[in-house]
Amino acid sequence: MLRRESVRNERGVALVMALLVLLVLSLLSAALMMSVNTETLIAGHSQRETQALNTAEAGLAEAVARLRVGDIPNNLNANMNAYIFNTAPGSVPVLGANDIALATAQPAGQWLNYSKATPGPDVLNVHYRTNDAGVILKYDPTLNPKIQAGSGSAIFVITSTGYQGKDVRRLQEEVIQKPFNVNVKAALAANVGINFSGNSYTCGHDHSWQTPAGTRDAACVPWETGPKSPLPGGWSTGTVTSGGSSTQRGPPDPPGYVQSQTGFYAGPWQALGMTQAEFFQWVGAPLGSEPNPPRGVYYLDNNGVQGDGTGSFAYHGGDGEGMLYVDGDLTINGNFTYRGLIYVEGDTKINGTFWCLGGMIVKGKTTIKQANGSAGLLYSSEAIQQALQKYGGSLVAISWKEL
Repeated sequence: MLRRESVRNERGVALVMALLVLLVLSLLSAALMMSVNTETLIAGHSQRETQALNTAEAGLAEAVARLRVGDIPNNLNANMNAYIFNTAPGSVPVLGANDIALATAQPAGQWLNYSKATPGPDVLNVHYRTNDAGVILKYDPTLNPKIQAGSGSAIFVITSTGYQGKDVRRLQEEVIQKPFNVNVKAALAANVGINFSGNSYTCGHDHSWQTPAGTRDAACVPWETGPKSPLPGGWSTGTVTSGGSSTQRGPPDPPGYVQSQTGFYAGPWQALGMTQAEFFQWVGAPLGSEPNPPRGVYYLDNNGVQGDGTGSFAYHGGDGEGMLYVDGDLTINGNFTYRGLIYVEGDTKINGTFWCLGGMIVKGKTTIKQANGSAGLLYSSEAIQQALQKYGGSLVAISWKEL
């Protein structure tokens, strides 16, 4: 009797133990499944986050490309906002007076989700960085602090939002147009003598890039706010004379010029802090005729022989901007204005009304007569940098962060 009872107890214990084992196995299986599902969800979320980040990076890349080609201009309007919509050309929303609305440049049917089709906070955006007073902030690596409102390259702020499912990554990058290491000796530098004559005005004080065209004489003074120290009005390896109603300003003042100098440029590359090879790669193929208007970086040459100074080119009016390298003589007739840097291997002849904001370098063959007509030549470090960066600059990032 006792034996049967004992057997029954042992069977009951075994059954309970078996049930407990099954329960434990069931719980372990459930926990394992939950862990696998959780890891799957985490892995999927992590993958989407990475994809959203890559998408936002692609948005930054399009904005930089549109800046580089000038679709988004460096117009120094502190209120400018450029928006790139995920929409086709012709379907871009109409925005405000200071806004620039662009259709995405992505291939049709392959749009990444880094912008929207309608206005809102998630549209790919580019604007200037400004201070509390609404003044554009600039970056100048030679100053402390580097970021200030005085001199340097204007800072663009790009905001791109990448979507992948419900995952969102928002990036902000600040970029500038890389400054040039410009070496200008005077408003007018020449490797021959200079005869300042006629009704010419040559000033080596650093003028703001905003100086209105035609400004000269006493009207220049309010615009002498450039960030660099003043230079001589004229610089020459030969003799400088001044006659007629001409005026030269800049240290030493008077006379506003220096003569019998040494160290003229071996070529235009030295004026830009480049090697000879870098310059000719940068300036591009030579042109046999004058681009009109000369807005850009141009190399004028009659025969493709670098630096022989045998060409002959002329402008008969209009407005130019950028860098003009003339491998030969340059004649200016009519009413011609220019902002930027002009480098002439031959002689210059000014017969009409000429006004330049920036700088002019003339290697020359004979004494320069400045001028038969009326010439206003004002040094401006900002105008040179703005023109070179606008037409021949590259973009570099100075900061990157995730919002």
